Amino acid sequence: MVVVLIILSVLMFLIYNLVPSNRAYTDAKADMVNMKQQLRGKSDAEKEQVFQERYLYYQRLYGTDTKNLAVRYLRWVGLYPNYFGKYNGLLEGNFGYSYELKDDVVNIVGEPMKNTIFINIFNVILALGITIPLGIFCAVRKGSKFDQATQVVTIIGYSLPTFITCILFIWIFCSLLHWFPPSGMGTPGNNFTGWKWFWDRMYYMCLPLITMTFCSMGGMTRYVRASMIDALSMDCIRTARAKGVKEKTVIYSHAWRNALIPIVTLVVGWFLGIFGGSLIFENMFGINGMGKLMIQSLRTADTDVIILLQLFYVALSLLSNLIIDIVYGLVDPRVRVNA
Repeated sequence: MVVVLIILSVLMFLIYNLVPSNRAYTDAKADMVNMKQQLRGKSDAEKEQVFQERYLYYQRLYGTDTKNLAVRYLRWVGLYPNYFGKYNGLLEGNFGYSYELKDDVVNIVGEPMKNTIFINIFNVILALGITIPLGIFCAVRKGSKFDQATQVVTIIGYSLPTFITCILFIWIFCSLLHWFPPSGMGTPGNNFTGWKWFWDRMYYMCLPLITMTFCSMGGMTRYVRASMIDALSMDCIRTARAKGVKEKTVIYSHAWRNALIPIVTLVVGWFLGIFGGSLIFENMFGINGMGKLMIQSLRTADTDVIILLQLFYVALSLLSNLIIDIVYGLVDPRVRVNA
């Protein structure tokens, strides 16, 4: 994991250096504007000298005063001191500055991440609470009318593009039924606190949650159903039934444990996905989350924000793989994790 993280961070740093962005130059230019009164009456050569001094100062401060990419990478990470002998990289909490939003990147990411976690954690709970029992029920009653109807509904939810589903649900629940607002995260101009704030937030989140749950149900329900059908056809399940074991015990103790192995990957990925952001949903419903921040940063070429989010997603993906491997050992006693 550490080796992969280092390799990917190097690749992202090299790509980042190809972007035509120069923080030292931008800050030096800003200083020249602020020093306009002080520079009045000076010649162009003197102004250029002042600018070059400010430019060199910021290059030394940000660790870009050398063309050696290895040194610049180590300074960016925080493993090599800058010209002034200070460590000022990622490991020291310096994640860059957003010139678009005029604030440090770490301050910008905080609020969108809270909003993304808020909506996605409810989506994961709802989706798993519906799809797992539904998938098991359809597998046990394979071929029934209920199973066939469920397959039709889930294949529609699975096949429709997400943005089409969002537009369709906005048309039904907002334009036709007038049940929910089409976008936003709360009543405009409100000063709610406590439970009143929570219920107001949940009212605005209802339509995004319904849409996200519907989109999630298709794939997960079919996945659980397929895994349970395979598990119910195993020899050990036939043996348990032949011994007279109760059907509930056969389904929920024997078959479900065997069906969990392929499902664990998807379920753990869902839980860790709450940090990643739901790009389309957040943009369609006007939710200030990580996905919306990513698209906004890409449009405005806010490189420091982009590279931090990408590093975060890389680290999260590596962590999810580790957690999935560990969970395998907890779910299936045949799997052991050795140091």
